[in-house]
Amino acid sequence: MTQPFELPHFYLPHPARLNPHVDEARAHSTAWARGMGMLEGSGVWEQADLDAHDYGLLCAYTHPDCDGPALSLITDWYVWVFFFDDHFLERFKRTQDRDGGKAHLDRLPLFMPADPAAPVPAPENPVEAGLADLWARTVPAMSADWRRRFALSTEHLLNESLWELSNINEGRIANPVEYIEMRRKVGGAPWSAGLVEYATAEVPAAVAGTRPLRVLMETFSDAVHLRNDLFSYQREVEDEGELSNGVLVLETFFGCSTQEAADTVNDVLTSRLHQFEHTAFTEVPAVALEKGLTPDQVAAVAAYAKGLQDWQSGGHEWHLRSSRYMNQGARTTGPWAAPVGPGGPGTSAADVRALLAAPGAPGAPSAPSAPWRRTRAHTHVPYQKVGPSLIPDIRMPFPLALSPHLDAARAHLVDWCHGTGILHEGVWDEDKLAAYDLALCSAGLDPDATPEALDLSAQWLAFGTYGDDYYPLVYGHRRDLAAARLTTARLADCMPVDGEPVPPPANAMERALTDLWARTTAAMTPEARGTLKNAVNVMTESWLWELANQIHHRVPDPVDYLEMRRQTFGSDLTLSLCRMGHGPAVPPEVYRSGPVRSLENAAIDYACLLNDVFSYQKEIEYEGEIHNAILVVQTFFGCDYPRALGIVHDLMDRRLSQFEHVVAHELPILYEDFGLSGEARAIMGEYVTDLRNWLAGILNWHRSVDRYKAEWLAGRVHGFLPGRPPALPVLV
Repeated sequence: MTQPFELPHFYLPHPARLNPHVDEARAHSTAWARGMGMLEGSGVWEQADLDAHDYGLLCAYTHPDCDGPALSLITDWYVWVFFFDDHFLERFKRTQDRDGGKAHLDRLPLFMPADPAAPVPAPENPVEAGLADLWARTVPAMSADWRRRFALSTEHLLNESLWELSNINEGRIANPVEYIEMRRKVGGAPWSAGLVEYATAEVPAAVAGTRPLRVLMETFSDAVHLRNDLFSYQREVEDEGELSNGVLVLETFFGCSTQEAADTVNDVLTSRLHQFEHTAFTEVPAVALEKGLTPDQVAAVAAYAKGLQDWQSGGHEWHLRSSRYMNQGARTTGPWAAPVGPGGPGTSAADVRALLAAPGAPGAPSAPSAPWRRTRAHTHVPYQKVGPSLIPDIRMPFPLALSPHLDAARAHLVDWCHGTGILHEGVWDEDKLAAYDLALCSAGLDPDATPEALDLSAQWLAFGTYGDDYYPLVYGHRRDLAAARLTTARLADCMPVDGEPVPPPANAMERALTDLWARTTAAMTPEARGTLKNAVNVMTESWLWELANQIHHRVPDPVDYLEMRRQTFGSDLTLSLCRMGHGPAVPPEVYRSGPVRSLENAAIDYACLLNDVFSYQKEIEYEGEIHNAILVVQTFFGCDYPRALGIVHDLMDRRLSQFEHVVAHELPILYEDFGLSGEARAIMGEYVTDLRNWLAGILNWHRSVDRYKAEWLAGRVHGFLPGRPPALPVLV
């Protein structure tokens, strides 16, 4: 069969190595699969299928250093997960039996009890039998924290198969952002990362949930999945009718050829590997120091990171050899490998044409080749004249409503900002506050708010916007990340969850947050306070990420940018405030479900990208900023402002369409799956209305305020205000 595209040059910085226990793992996993009923008679695999796929080779390449028993156990896990995937395809995807698929998936968590001694049901099929056996053999060697994380990633891997099935049923192809998010769960690489811990060293609980370790896992996951999409396109898309493939997603999004889409998938893959390396070398050592890890714990994190690198290289080698994938014409070495001599391994590095080749970007200018893209991220020239901002025709299907208490909220906000000192630290003055008109934003976000609630909302927006302006101006100019970290820690101390003492506020941000926290949480339970505090911490800690990029003069990776933008925008905080008062009728599991998170993230991304469109001149020309989606796209694709704007605008519209799709198609199924009461469904309907108001209000605010208008920007001082010294952090 003719291949639909030529496989690209892959970025392979680490050589693959083979575990010497490969034959032992092959023999063991074959006997184990037969004992679990996965071979002859299963209706899914025969012995020949298992031999051709060669999961023993996969695990020997991806876990080159573990001992024989560990390799055999890990290989059994991979046999199980691939059998699960093929079994689900045959039983439920091909027949489009969503109800049967859901019933099958609902039973599987029962075989992963938190207590290994807890009884499990009698297995009814090979998938259940294999999971029960593997869980009992694996979890005694690991901590309760690892057990919880691995069980969660396994459930995600299983349950999100329904998302794939639903998309097939609807004939719907995801947009790129949605796809990256869901592929992490469906594709199972986070689950693979858990087995890397088993094979190397367990990540200490103190850092397992931090951004650097999360980014290591996510960049690893994205690269694994995108690599698999390139090799499996022919089997999945042309043979199985699968719609969840990154090449198909970009082919559809950009309206380009399959070859162009494949080349750009490889560009994103390469960018994710660069992000992995950047995080491993800069952020991981910093968080290890910050959390006070012992030498043994630091070594464990290093072993885990190396294990993820081994998996990337080994996984590539397996894709080159497995009959499961399209691999004709694949290059066994990447064009960036170091040559070892004429005619020897790595000689492809001498191919100058390959080295300088810039694959065609889908519907966009050519993306730069791998070495140049890494350099390009650090070469943006700040303060270039780019304005005025170009504003496209932005679609907004939801009507705008404004609170009748707007004028009063404006006046109260001025008084509050004076009282907290926000207008007296050399960053803001009354002219800036008026140009920002944050009360107008609140009036659109929550048009039915009481006067008190509207005041509180506007003041929260002022706190978040002021902090977002303060960090790059005060700390960025001084390149003082240490002082910024201390300020962030002090802000966290301003939010007691269970009666802890609050330190005396030392600056405007602390005074503002102390006041907002006391008024917002007075009637909350400690659990609700903890949720809100985490949302604020996510926002303030994201400012440190921006500051680190500013200091390194590094334009972010596109995927990392979009995900972190939600945090810098204060999205979790806004949504937490939206949910206040919803009561217990809606279970927390509903808010954590895939469809609701998809709904929220689609709305958030639309708003974040909208802000980047309006703020382009303000940020790029006047502030020397690098955190803007249009600049990120320009840097990644090497294209001009109008072309990048077109890509961002298209993505905005796709995210809005996804929001509408989730409301129309996914939420009704979710309500049925959870058996929600009429009261709970009504509350969720109100939440959807809140999000629609949120979207319409944010667009109206951007169109109305002076903050982003060229005339106002040209007449302002964009550094510290004249005659006012910058506010310095309190370091004790």
